[in-house]
Amino acid sequence: MVTIAGPARPRLVDELRPAQEASADRGDLFDADCPTRQILDRIGDKWTVLVVLLLSDGPMRFTELRANLVRVAPKVLTQSLRRMERDGLVTREIFAEVPPRVEYTLTDLGHSLAEPIAVIGNWAEANMPRFTAAQAAYDAAHGD
Repeated sequence: MVTIAGPARPRLVDELRPAQEASADRGDLFDADCPTRQILDRIGDKWTVLVVLLLSDGPMRFTELRANLVRVAPKVLTQSLRRMERDGLVTREIFAEVPPRVEYTLTDLGHSLAEPIAVIGNWAEANMPRFTAAQAAYDAAHGD
């Protein structure tokens, strides 16, 4: 187990940390300057989460993604897909047809993210009643 300098951290954090110090090929998510934070920002983005789940069943066209995502503006979806492509999570394939067809597919890296996201999604759905009850209780107690 690694001893972490600075403020006390929960035991779970120590269990998640590697047995060696952070290195060039493994970051430290508690270091504000570590690129790991950028990865967490990306995978914490709601559109990334939903796109990964949708594409985990196979390639989809932009219009299919948008129809399934409900309430996402085309510009926002385009920006999200471009960032995901840059990050190596999806590939974009253009087919020489009339009209042109474009499909998005998860990469191996994207597929490796699908399972943890599905687990978190299942947790969120299972605990949604507890969240809404806690919010209602808070709002009632605080006059919101």
